Amino acid sequence: MKLLSIQVGKVQTHEHNGKPWQSGYIKKPVERRVMLTSLNLEGDQQHNKHVHGGVNRAVLMYSAENYEAWEADLGEKLPNGSFAENFTVEGLHESTVCIGDIYQIGDTVKVQVAQPRQPCNQIYKVLGIRGIEKKVTATHRSGWYLRVLVEGEVEAGMPITLVERFHPEWTIEQAHTVMNNRATMPDKASELSAIEELEPGWRAKLAKAATKA
Repeated sequence: MKLLSIQVGKVQTHEHNGKPWQSGYIKKPVERRVMLTSLNLEGDQQHNKHVHGGVNRAVLMYSAENYEAWEADLGEKLPNGSFAENFTVEGLHESTVCIGDIYQIGDTVKVQVAQPRQPCNQIYKVLGIRGIEKKVTATHRSGWYLRVLVEGEVEAGMPITLVERFHPEWTIEQAHTVMNNRATMPDKASELSAIEELEPGWRAKLAKAATKA
């Protein structure tokens, strides 16, 4: 497993259908070592802090394998960072990464999987691919957010090692499935909501759905 590339971006004002909107979605590659702290990656910003950033969403990771699938689906090659990820990685995927997983990057940095990323309309605004949000939801090619357990410098090319796995049954794909169908899967929603490593907002939504059933 490897960190293939790192992308960061500042909050900028864009225009869509004649209306301005602000976002830190657009990320550009970094060709040097950068500091990863518990709140952010050096040089990176988020606009809507309600759903981006913070200790449970310090960095967004995305599988390079997904880009191969998108190229096959769309007939075009998308560059790393197209889905606003900070880390594009090799050897990790939504079907294999689990909630609560702890990974080491390089010799020092340790991160933990906190929640799947949920697609939003910014993906369409930036990429201009109609229906892309629905495609991301349907395929689970979403990426996942990390909290930082041990801060340090990261650089493209660093190896990634799985340190500990607590919930092998709760892959990113499975967590997505339950969240998207929580009203009809109350038992699974309750089970997932009980995972302490899961982002608190997700836990609350799942628990609420479970109690309503």
